[in-house]
Amino acid sequence: MKRGKSYNAALEKLDVEKLHTLPEAVDTLKEATYAKFDESVEFVVRLNVDPKKADQQVRGTVVLPHGTGKTVRILVLTRGEKEKEAEEAGADYVGSEEYFGKIKEGWAEFDVAIATPDIMSEVGKLGKILGPRGLMPNPKSGTVTFEVAKAVKEAKAGKVEFRVDKSGNVHVAIGKISFPPEQLLENAKTLLGELLRAKPTAAKGQYIKSMTLSSTMGPGVKIDHAVEAAALKM
Repeated sequence: MKRGKSYNAALEKLDVEKLHTLPEAVDTLKEATYAKFDESVEFVVRLNVDPKKADQQVRGTVVLPHGTGKTVRILVLTRGEKEKEAEEAGADYVGSEEYFGKIKEGWAEFDVAIATPDIMSEVGKLGKILGPRGLMPNPKSGTVTFEVAKAVKEAKAGKVEFRVDKSGNVHVAIGKISFPPEQLLENAKTLLGELLRAKPTAAKGQYIKSMTLSSTMGPGVKIDHAVEAAALKM
């Protein structure tokens, strides 16, 4: 793939073969940035699991200490007294039937959908629309719950979901390039710790195969995954 001059200039600042510590990777990434907007920083971890096997799925949620830097728009699908609870907690959209119709018509101006269990029989009918977009409420991610206020506040505070893809990779945005290094570092370590705790018992051998930190437009910085994983296990 042909790259632009700015990308190649950023690449020249990197030792592409070097395995960095997380602090080095964060500093290197910030030095190599060139975009004129506040890029997202993505942490990519390649796992030694077979996603095709049910007992080797890796999925969960984590609240990043410093959030993602993104304004999260939250839709709460519920009825009755839980509507007021959701509104008071800071949800952007709250309701039921009116949003079922809008979603069927193609509306998707929200980043997280939360639903109460009593309404899931109706929300389930939207699965073919919300599922492919990663917006379907799910008990495993804490987005199907009667604890609406807690779910809304966690999502606003920086709760993100992670899930291994078909290639065994986990991709998670952990902040913006404008974040202070220590905030990116803490978010990365928090995510890594949660990934280690989510290791399936069926996964054998070396669980983490590689880790890379990258910005939206910039090249990836390789991380010494063995050192970082060992440090968190101590």
